[in-house]
Amino acid sequence: MDLFLKIVLAVVMVLLLFRMWPAYKSWQENGPKAQKGDWAAVVLPLAGVAGLVVVLVLMVR
Repeated sequence: MDLFLKIVLAVVMVLLLFRMWPAYKSWQENGPKAQKGDWAAVVLPLAGVAGLVVVLVLMVR
Protein backbone atom coordinates (compact mmCIF):
# COMPACT_ATOMS: atom_id res chain seq x y z
CA MET A 1 0.00 0.00 0.00
CA ASP A 2 2.85 2.39 0.79
CA LEU A 3 4.47 1.81 -2.61
CA PHE A 4 1.13 2.38 -4.32
CA LEU A 5 0.74 5.76 -2.59
CA LYS A 6 4.27 6.77 -3.62
CA ILE A 7 3.54 5.87 -7.23
CA VAL A 8 0.27 7.82 -7.17
CA LEU A 9 2.05 10.82 -5.66
CA ALA A 10 4.74 10.65 -8.36
CA VAL A 11 2.09 10.55 -11.08
CA VAL A 12 0.29 13.53 -9.54
CA MET A 13 3.56 15.48 -9.37
CA VAL A 14 4.31 14.78 -13.04
CA LEU A 15 0.79 15.83 -14.04
CA LEU A 16 1.22 19.02 -12.01
CA LEU A 17 4.45 19.80 -13.83
CA PHE A 18 2.76 19.27 -17.21
CA ARG A 19 -0.12 21.53 -16.09
CA MET A 20 2.22 24.32 -14.96
CA TRP A 21 4.59 24.19 -17.95
CA PRO A 22 2.67 26.68 -20.18
CA ALA A 23 2.48 29.22 -17.36
CA TYR A 24 6.20 28.82 -16.71
CA LYS A 25 7.02 29.43 -20.38
CA SER A 26 4.80 32.53 -20.42
CA TRP A 27 6.42 33.93 -17.28
CA GLN A 28 9.87 33.30 -18.69
CA GLU A 29 9.09 35.13 -21.93
CA ASN A 30 6.88 37.98 -20.69
CA GLY A 31 7.77 38.35 -17.03
CA PRO A 32 9.50 41.38 -15.55
CA LYS A 33 13.26 41.38 -15.76
CA ALA A 34 15.38 41.98 -12.68
CA GLN A 35 16.77 45.46 -12.31
CA LYS A 36 19.97 46.52 -10.65
CA GLY A 37 19.46 46.39 -6.91
CA ASP A 38 16.67 43.82 -6.92
CA TRP A 39 18.97 41.05 -5.72
CA ALA A 40 20.23 43.16 -2.86
CA ALA A 41 16.63 43.77 -1.81
CA VAL A 42 16.10 40.01 -1.65
CA VAL A 43 19.41 38.90 -0.18
CA LEU A 44 19.50 41.43 2.65
CA PRO A 45 16.21 40.32 4.33
CA LEU A 46 17.07 36.64 3.77
CA ALA A 47 20.45 37.15 5.40
CA GLY A 48 18.74 38.92 8.30
CA VAL A 49 16.32 36.04 8.79
CA ALA A 50 19.13 33.49 8.57
CA GLY A 51 21.15 35.45 11.10
CA LEU A 52 18.17 35.64 13.43
CA VAL A 53 17.67 31.87 13.17
CA VAL A 54 21.34 31.27 13.94
CA VAL A 55 21.13 33.55 16.99
CA LEU A 56 17.99 31.78 18.20
CA VAL A 57 19.60 28.36 17.77
CA LEU A 58 22.68 29.51 19.67
CA MET A 59 20.50 30.91 22.47
CA VAL A 60 18.66 27.59 22.87
CA ARG A 61 21.82 25.44 22.99
